[in-house]
Amino acid sequence: MESDTTVRRIKPPFGTQSDVAPGHGSPGGRYGEDYNGWSGSGVSEPKRKPDVSLDLLREGPATSLVCVFILLLWALVHLSLQQLVIGKPSGEFNAERARQHLERIVNVGPRPVGSHENEVLTVDYLLEQIEKVRAMTEVGPHLQLSVDVQRPTGSFSIDFLGGFTSFYDRVTNIVVRLEPKGGSKHLMLANCHFDTVANSPGASDDAVSCAVMLEVLHSLANQSTPLRHGVIFLFNGAEENVLQASHGFITQHPWAKQVRAFINLEAAGVGGKEVVFQTGPENPWLVQAYVHAAKHPFASVVGQEVFQSGIIPSDTDFRIYRDFGNIPGIDLAFIENGFIYHTKYDTADRILTGSIQRAGDNILAVLKHLLMSEELADSSEYRHGNMVFFDVLGMVVVAYPARVGTILNYMVAVATFIYLARKASQPGNRGGRYVRNLACATVVALLGWLVAFLSVLIVAVLVTLLGRSMFWYTHFYASVCLYGSVATGKMVLVHTLAKNLYYRGVRMVELGDLYLDVSLLLWCCSLLWMTYRGLCSAYVPMLMVAFPLLTKLLLANEFKNRGASLKYSVLYLAGLALPYLHIMFLIWVVFEIFTPIMGRSGTEIPPEVVLAALVTIATVFLSSFFLHFIYLVRSTKWFLAGTGSVFTIVFLLVSSGLLFPYSGSPDRPRPKRVFLQHTTRTFYDVHGHVEARDSGVWINSFDYTGMQHVTPHVPQIHDGVRTNCREDRPFCGFPWFLPVKFLSKKNWYLPAPDVSPSSPVDFRLVSKEETGWGTVKMTFSVKGPSHMSLYLMPHPGASLSTWSFGDGTPQFDLSGEYFVFYSHGLDAPTWTFWFEIQPPRDRPPSASGPDGMISVAISTHYFFGEDQKTPRLEELLSRFPSWAFPSSWVSTYDLYRY
Repeated sequence: MESDTTVRRIKPPFGTQSDVAPGHGSPGGRYGEDYNGWSGSGVSEPKRKPDVSLDLLREGPATSLVCVFILLLWALVHLSLQQLVIGKPSGEFNAERARQHLERIVNVGPRPVGSHENEVLTVDYLLEQIEKVRAMTEVGPHLQLSVDVQRPTGSFSIDFLGGFTSFYDRVTNIVVRLEPKGGSKHLMLANCHFDTVANSPGASDDAVSCAVMLEVLHSLANQSTPLRHGVIFLFNGAEENVLQASHGFITQHPWAKQVRAFINLEAAGVGGKEVVFQTGPENPWLVQAYVHAAKHPFASVVGQEVFQSGIIPSDTDFRIYRDFGNIPGIDLAFIENGFIYHTKYDTADRILTGSIQRAGDNILAVLKHLLMSEELADSSEYRHGNMVFFDVLGMVVVAYPARVGTILNYMVAVATFIYLARKASQPGNRGGRYVRNLACATVVALLGWLVAFLSVLIVAVLVTLLGRSMFWYTHFYASVCLYGSVATGKMVLVHTLAKNLYYRGVRMVELGDLYLDVSLLLWCCSLLWMTYRGLCSAYVPMLMVAFPLLTKLLLANEFKNRGASLKYSVLYLAGLALPYLHIMFLIWVVFEIFTPIMGRSGTEIPPEVVLAALVTIATVFLSSFFLHFIYLVRSTKWFLAGTGSVFTIVFLLVSSGLLFPYSGSPDRPRPKRVFLQHTTRTFYDVHGHVEARDSGVWINSFDYTGMQHVTPHVPQIHDGVRTNCREDRPFCGFPWFLPVKFLSKKNWYLPAPDVSPSSPVDFRLVSKEETGWGTVKMTFSVKGPSHMSLYLMPHPGASLSTWSFGDGTPQFDLSGEYFVFYSHGLDAPTWTFWFEIQPPRDRPPSASGPDGMISVAISTHYFFGEDQKTPRLEELLSRFPSWAFPSSWVSTYDLYRY
């Protein structure tokens, strides 16, 4: 048996309790010769049982303190989000009148491009209201108003959704120009769109923005002071058709050449606050204008960099103005409640008047500031550089140039490394002792993160295999409890094992101090990497380093004299309040955007893994500066028991199926999205003969659960009617509306009668001729409904060399096929296009082979009117449960080989 007084033990990283720090009252003080826990004597003293009662926290109070801190900040975040208008409205913007505009537009119903509702009823109402404003300006002394209804035709290629080409014909723009009498050389642009996707009234996307713009126009026209510059209000009627109307304006309208900057009003949710989520490119003066003028600011450069990274499957007119107009702008969007975005639930009553007032106050104030600014007249002089910007609870925006941010970031990083270097150079730490201990502790922290991630992913996969995926779609906080408890519990367990097994005999207060340094080091490394990459979002790790470092330095004496006291803990948490408040706001934004997106991200992306990873990342971020508390409390057994109990209870609830993913509640709908197309398909061979023909209802689930929850209500949908992709047919032989087949590979096809729309497609090969440079030029004409999709699939060995779309360079998608999206407004002529195909090199152009050189398919989509419905569709729709949103229409698919 080992003797406590005569046998020396191998030193753990800090040495034993006795050789690191004598007991209280010893000459070395509470922590021995050195506060950092490095005893310089190197003399082994008799071991003593550590006296932890004065140094360590009780588990219950410590856990409660941290939990209260997190919950209090979370409550502040939600309070700031619900506080729509801080203070009283300015009186310049009338939200009630804007609401009347909103209700009138929404009452028209869904407004797809080409429909009477979009092209006539909505246009007439907007022109009627604009004419009232124009009449006021005619009698005023300062302003004049001009109106133009533009119906452009054009085409362009875009790399959105894997890359495709868009062609539009006579879509509608209402262009309103308000300027000083005598004219203006420089114009601002304010943009909204009034069209909608099929089957949605589109109150938030984007009728409310057009209602706000109408009222902003009214307010500007009534002001008594003259404007320095002019402004264009663009009410565009074809945004949902992949940004077509904005392209028609910026590339073809004569007024577009005078536009110097723009504000785009959009939506990715329903109601709430509108957030600035894109600015630029460059042109920091625009951000400064928003910061200076916005009455209720809500902005973050993090959102901008996340959105522009491409991980969010969405786009706005911002891209068109930036890429085709080469003008800078500000993109604003409503982001709350994205669950009902693009559904029948996007109604006017779900948008609070406070939201309208807030948006109107902000847009009006920013526009007025820009219309009086010098920068708009010569923006090229102010265009270089980016801005770091973020708001604090919507009360104030912090903004500074990116170059200043780089300097500030490096200063904070240098200060951190100086602090760590000073600790490493203290007498008790020479010889690299502190560095080795810091490296060892960093490995333990990273190991805790790795174990947490692996454990959470295992649980996510298990939930998926049990068929309980997306339970959090309606019960979000259940996912926080399930995945958060696993992540937190595993991290605490790893550190508890390290504390009890690896660090046996070491004073815990010294370990707590060391692991606080580890958190500083890891965040500092993140800060350096993001700054090196030129990311403006690096301000986040900068805050997460600067405030804890400053707090630790200020509390050094308190910690030295009293150890891990309750007073120290309270003061320490107070020092973390500001950075934690901001990072919790960013976490809310991430979940507010990504949780609804999982309901429309297709059947191939496992949402459990995505959400579990997001919850784990959030847990890691939030726990980073609390890890050292594990070493400052006497025990973690009750905390581990608590997290284990939470996990067990929630997992049982999930696995039992009690947490159903969807809800049809009128107050809080969480609908499942399903697309149904009653289609007739016809396949022609190279000689023009029909080789196959069928009809059916093609069903696509737009989330990972497929039809497992729908099948009990619609038993006709079963695995026996699952479709397979025919690789020899363009886009698998099905009428895709957009090129998203890589997102939804689980489809169903129920046999049904033929469809017979009143305006069937007329597709013709007009000419086919060999060119002098060895290609075959084929010209086609198409007459059909307002929405059509053209698919081109060259056969092996053949390739497209040029065509009549865009800049003449064919744009293919991720699968190597070509997708052309077509739409038209009213009274559009026959669509004519051509392409040139290069035959296989071993075959002359005149010998095309038994299957031809290319497969050409045309798909039609009837989104409105009587052609949109069939008895078979109506019968199927009646069977769907209330918690599902089945968007339906009639389509056709005709395949030709040449």
